[in-house]
Amino acid sequence: MSSRISVFVGLGSNLDNPVRQIRAAFSNLTQIRNTSLEKCSSLFSGPAMGGQKNQADYINAVAMLTTTLSPLDLLGALQENETLQGRIHGERWGPRIIDLDLLIYGTRIIDEKNLSVPHVGVADRAFVLVPLSELDPELVVPNLGKVSELVKLVDCRQLVRLESTMLSEHFK
Repeated sequence: MSSRISVFVGLGSNLDNPVRQIRAAFSNLTQIRNTSLEKCSSLFSGPAMGGQKNQADYINAVAMLTTTLSPLDLLGALQENETLQGRIHGERWGPRIIDLDLLIYGTRIIDEKNLSVPHVGVADRAFVLVPLSELDPELVVPNLGKVSELVKLVDCRQLVRLESTMLSEHFK
């Protein structure tokens, strides 16, 4: 049997009651085979990034999972969960019901056609680093450094914590 790997998944939503969407996504993560939801960050609100302006703020969070799934199998399960929640893959920076990104997979560095881990841009995004720091400030992002140091390098002023309590107990 394979050993369990700690992985971190970013969650984001800005459509159809985003807080409810993030909570549903946390719940759905508990249903992924050979995978356990270990911790959930608080929920954070912040402006949308990328090319499309004039869209609602995003609600973001990070989940820590342990899994025996391969990176590509876990990615497939995350994409299935997005589809179950009604995500339609469209414009890269557009609004969405749910977005699940595989941010970190143990200490692995993966650069494949359909998967880059650590996730591209993880070190530049307050909406990823702040929740990651809440879960594990000592976590080292492969090739990038310790989360507690990376978070000092990003502008966190527009990020607002909506719920300060960890949600893990609701989903175990």
